[in-house]
Amino acid sequence: MTVAYVGIGSNLDQPQDHVRLAFEDLARIPGTSVVKRSSLYRSGPLGYADQPDFVNAVAEIETSLPASRLLAELKAIEARHGRHRSFKNAPRTLDLDILLYGDTTLNLAHLTLPHPRMHERAFVLKPLYEVAPHALIPGIGTVKDCLEKTSEQKAERID
Repeated sequence: MTVAYVGIGSNLDQPQDHVRLAFEDLARIPGTSVVKRSSLYRSGPLGYADQPDFVNAVAEIETSLPASRLLAELKAIEARHGRHRSFKNAPRTLDLDILLYGDTTLNLAHLTLPHPRMHERAFVLKPLYEVAPHALIPGIGTVKDCLEKTSEQKAERID
């Protein structure tokens, strides 16, 4: 089994509900169990600014699936939640990202591990720190150190 961390985000159609349901959806992936769930956090959009705030969370999972298969399962969950990829940084009903997959580093066309830019985003780091305060981002450093560098970014806990 591999310990992995999945980032969860939504800003359309009752985003808190989509995020909460995503935890349940993750637990239904074959060979996978949810070990820990973070609280929910609210943050402003990045990139395309003319959209609602996001609700974000992180799940710690254990999975027997290889990373590429896990990614395919996450994309299928997004599709069931009505995710449409109209343009980069567009509003979305659900976004699921593999943040860390064990200590794997990978750079494929369809999957980069650890997730690029996760170490620069408080909306990822705050819930990740909540479930894994001692986690290490391969090639970058500790979650705690990265979180300190994003202290000016707003990501507030909402539950």
